[in-house]
Amino acid sequence: MSRYTGPVKKKLRRFGLIATEEVQKNYRTQARTTRPKRKSEYGIRLEEKQKIKFIYGVSERQFARYMKMAFRTKGQTGVRLLQLLETRLDRVLFLSGLVKTNRMARQFVSHGHVIVNDKKVTIPSYGLKKDDVITLKTKTLDNVQVLKQMKEENKDLPTWLKKKGPMIKVDRIPEREDIDLTLNEQLVVEYYSR
Repeated sequence: MSRYTGPVKKKLRRFGLIATEEVQKNYRTQARTTRPKRKSEYGIRLEEKQKIKFIYGVSERQFARYMKMAFRTKGQTGVRLLQLLETRLDRVLFLSGLVKTNRMARQFVSHGHVIVNDKKVTIPSYGLKKDDVITLKTKTLDNVQVLKQMKEENKDLPTWLKKKGPMIKVDRIPEREDIDLTLNEQLVVEYYSR
């Protein structure tokens, strides 16, 4: 299966990642008429897997590959999975605040606008390691959207990343408490362990 390219807000509402007043109103009126369906144990685990896939913008095949890598390494499998996903090049570019969305970060990388350790990288899933330095091409720094994003102060920069202008450095591999997402990765591990 390929990566999800449909309406983003629809998925965000489905996974409970945003809740607008309108959605809450609809929920109240709907609750009076019909009861929500109870999910099975399998359904709960499947939805958590789909939620993580959507957040990181990976396909089913890529996600299965990350799970295999997480199972093979020492430590907690769920935490290792999130570390692998969080240190993808497109994700780090998004977290740094140089681009607005994950999709935009993916496009920047695949179009050759990103340099890692003085080498051009065009693979969005490129796995970053400790002390890797990411920057944008000089030509890209003149882009109106990039200039606008750089002017906005990014207060939500993760502690495991260091940023100086358009340069980002991976200071360390993130721990579970550094990953600021409400995810239950253990459910995904259980889904793949069945």
